[in-house]
Amino acid sequence: MDWIFQSQSWLALITLMILEIILGIDNIIFISISVSNLPRHKRNWARSLGLILAMFTRIALLLSITWVMKLTTPLFTIFSEQISGRDIILIGGGVFLLTKSTFEIHNTIESPEEKEKKKISSKTMLGVLIQIALIDIIFSLDSVITAIGMAQQVEIMVIAIMGAVVVMMFASKPIGEFVDAHPTIKMLALSFLVLIGVAIIAEGLDMHIPKGYIYFAMAFSFTVELMNMKLRGKKEVAPVS
Repeated sequence: MDWIFQSQSWLALITLMILEIILGIDNIIFISISVSNLPRHKRNWARSLGLILAMFTRIALLLSITWVMKLTTPLFTIFSEQISGRDIILIGGGVFLLTKSTFEIHNTIESPEEKEKKKISSKTMLGVLIQIALIDIIFSLDSVITAIGMAQQVEIMVIAIMGAVVVMMFASKPIGEFVDAHPTIKMLALSFLVLIGVAIIAEGLDMHIPKGYIYFAMAFSFTVELMNMKLRGKKEVAPVS
């Protein structure tokens, strides 16, 4: 516990916590969209459980650092491309995210009659949590590898992850409700989940796409859509001459 008295360790903790929150943005978007298929009174509970699952997944991976490092060992080669266990997980997760996002886009733009049919067989809490748990494993790899690269003490990594999840638990409800209330924002979020899915698959094939580009595109598109929403609001309240 000597790290408590070292300013460098506290700086690493704060920096790592901020990075964990940034890396968790795509996770929050996925969770918000997944729980939107549940009855409204179950959504907050599902969001909290989903983020708790994410926290335990990341901590479990941290406590098995040796296994995480071995995931980069090549298992076989396809078309001169070495494939490791980490690559398989990333490619599989990217395909899952692409499929999930595509189906959600279809459900968002389908006719009201079809939506009513879907509501009859709405998803269960368990089904949503299983989806969240599966995708959490994929999203956790980046954050765990980042944590391993930035800090030497496991305690700092665990505290940073727990702190980031607490912050995300407070942020997930307003973000989820905002996405639910604005269909265009939900479509933007789904589009970026598709983009993140492609980036994850590319990462599994050793073609690194910096996440900064994706987050910049998300922030830029979100800002433009907020301006459009404000403009539409002004037109609605403008007096008819």
